[in-house]
Amino acid sequence: MPDTIAPEALQAFVADAFIAHDVPERDAAKVAGLMVEADLSGYDTHGVFRLRQYLARLKGGGCNPRPDISIAHQTVATAVIDGDNGLGHLAMDAARELAMEKAKSAGIGWVGIRGGNHAGPLALYVRPQAMAGMIGVAGAVGSANHVAPYGGTDILLGTNPIAISAPSGGDDPFLLDMASTVAAMGKIKLLAQRGEMMPEGWMVGRDGKPLTDPAKRSDGFLLPIGGAKGFGLSVAIGLLAGVLNGAAFGSNVVDFTADTHSQTNTGQFVMAIDIAAFGMGDSFTDTAARVFEELRASQQLPGYDPVRLPGDGKSAAILQRRANGLMLNPALLRDLAAIAQENQISALDI
Repeated sequence: MPDTIAPEALQAFVADAFIAHDVPERDAAKVAGLMVEADLSGYDTHGVFRLRQYLARLKGGGCNPRPDISIAHQTVATAVIDGDNGLGHLAMDAARELAMEKAKSAGIGWVGIRGGNHAGPLALYVRPQAMAGMIGVAGAVGSANHVAPYGGTDILLGTNPIAISAPSGGDDPFLLDMASTVAAMGKIKLLAQRGEMMPEGWMVGRDGKPLTDPAKRSDGFLLPIGGAKGFGLSVAIGLLAGVLNGAAFGSNVVDFTADTHSQTNTGQFVMAIDIAAFGMGDSFTDTAARVFEELRASQQLPGYDPVRLPGDGKSAAILQRRANGLMLNPALLRDLAAIAQENQISALDI
């Protein structure tokens, strides 16, 4: 069985690992907190699991441990942040905060990022908007290309995720966070770490046949959701998160795992929408709550689970994990123990 650890202890450990790579204490604490929040929220493929990748880029010189994050351009409702090639969570959290500030005064705030890096799940950067009574939207160019154009074989696209949040009138805001592929690469890497196979339909080899061994993922490519529709969505997200911000997209995307020396210039965007700016007042939440209840009450199709909305149950799960501790897979625990030894920091006390 996986072991449990207190979130506070895990956050301190992650921060120590970053500090060992010359990341300032304040930045280390910020990124560590967001990474643990990802695990608390159930995004274990995009939380502490990613620590080794981030440390490798810091060690290899591909990531700046002491970035000077700045606003490169802005208007009343828009901005572009230059992440100065720092840890991606720092620029994304700054973008989220700025977008919310702009939305309060202009009704909407859209902040793009260039010079960024992998920043964990997009849900981290849209849930705060919903909790504040706003709508949140975020998108990103994937941190490596794993997808071919629909009908092609050249790997030119990433998983290019998108996230949307909205208040629901209950404890759980509507929270959709999805890749534009059938499965995120992080899930496949996690299966590889655990020695498990992946189902058919996630990847295909260059011969067009199903690929189910995650250890052989470099021999094939991910499939977009909905075929050509998912391909089109991925391109659209790339235009908004990459091209619009002067960030990487297409063949100039750097594989942040394979190449730990080069700057990735990862592009992302975060948006906040003030519902009051549309004259809705409380009626938006009231209507959303009514529709959501109608959807949940839909008669259950045989062989399926009851209807759930994206985000349902997440608040209670976060509280439970915070109180009872996070369950870490043995393979991840072994990796964290190795990281402690390699970086001469105190190991986790399990």
